[in-house]
Amino acid sequence: MREAFYRFRWGSSAAALAQTQFLREGALAPKCDSRPSSRSDTKAVLGAAALPLVSVVMPAYNAESFIARALASVLAQTYSRFEVLVIDDGSSDRTAHIVRSFAEQDARVRLLQQSNAGVAAARNLGIQSASGEFIAPIDSDDLWHPEAMAKIVSQFLSVGPKVGVVYAWSVDIDERDQQTGGFHAASVAGNVYKTLICHNFLGNASSTLIRKASLDHVGGYDHQLRAQNAQGCEDWDLYLRLAEHYEYSVVPEFLVSYRKVSGSLSGDFRQMARSQLRMLEAVQQKHPHLPGFLYRLSRSSFYLYLAHQCDASGHVRATLYWLRQAIKVDPITPFVRLGVHILFARSVACWLSKKGFLPKRGMAVLLPSSLTRNRPCQELASIPSEPEINRFATWLKVFVGRVLHRSLS
Repeated sequence: MREAFYRFRWGSSAAALAQTQFLREGALAPKCDSRPSSRSDTKAVLGAAALPLVSVVMPAYNAESFIARALASVLAQTYSRFEVLVIDDGSSDRTAHIVRSFAEQDARVRLLQQSNAGVAAARNLGIQSASGEFIAPIDSDDLWHPEAMAKIVSQFLSVGPKVGVVYAWSVDIDERDQQTGGFHAASVAGNVYKTLICHNFLGNASSTLIRKASLDHVGGYDHQLRAQNAQGCEDWDLYLRLAEHYEYSVVPEFLVSYRKVSGSLSGDFRQMARSQLRMLEAVQQKHPHLPGFLYRLSRSSFYLYLAHQCDASGHVRATLYWLRQAIKVDPITPFVRLGVHILFARSVACWLSKKGFLPKRGMAVLLPSSLTRNRPCQELASIPSEPEINRFATWLKVFVGRVLHRSLS
């Protein structure tokens, strides 16, 4: 079983699925034996002790479906000096049982429990309980490449003390661990505050390593957004507060699988829109000298992101709604984006097809296959099992992000 961990392949769930099945059959997670068996092993242990301790913080709420896979990917890391703090946020399923099974066999895993208080409060509890020099957040349904921690820590050790955050690239996966075609890639580094206002180029909460002293300085995650019914942008809000005081660095490699699950918090788009608006209002009050177009561009870009998420879920009316909101906030920028026109044309075509105004098979004639790939609309195309990341699309996203960053610097 230990060998299966180290065969954990990027974009694949073989080892994680095996681990999940192992747990369901009543067995325990593989035991970690840290006792050196030889002089060379002793040297390896002493060498590892000189490395900084990383505290992995994993909030979990009713996460029994995916948490074994997430923990398997963490324990498969080639970087060995870390602890794993799983914060059970009042789950009513087998989440705590699964985590205890791992903790009984690996002393690095620790279970913390609290009454349901939200993901921000859970992460803060994990940070407060952490012993590491660095904090590595990961959601309970995401996956890490086996070398993710080693490469990000190495990058952190190569930069100066001004850097508070190092991030890596990520790809989107579905409930079956299959890549959906979505991804997050950027080469933005240094002083990223203005660029980060415009858009969250980091993409998600599982792709960063943060200096704990920096988190203590800015105060951690804002748990009050939950009380305002405005959850969803806690990570972005934290990244902005960190960017006010610290520089960012990047590992330009796809090291994280970010899971998009239907019915999760990321699916409550109106709440996410409120969360982003609250965040931007707080930034604007703190920095009234910054130009207003930054906030308009940020809201418009975020609404376009929500439109794309609705499109990926097959919700045509919701897609058109968020497109209208994006244009309402910023009547100019959306029209210069080719993706907006493609998204609008596809959504209208889907709507007309569902209403019977267009034949279902006629859509393949209206839209090129390259534009309909990986769409849930059954009339368009089926989702391939293992789509590859388009190199040109990656280069284009990185290039556009770099141009934006330099224009704002």
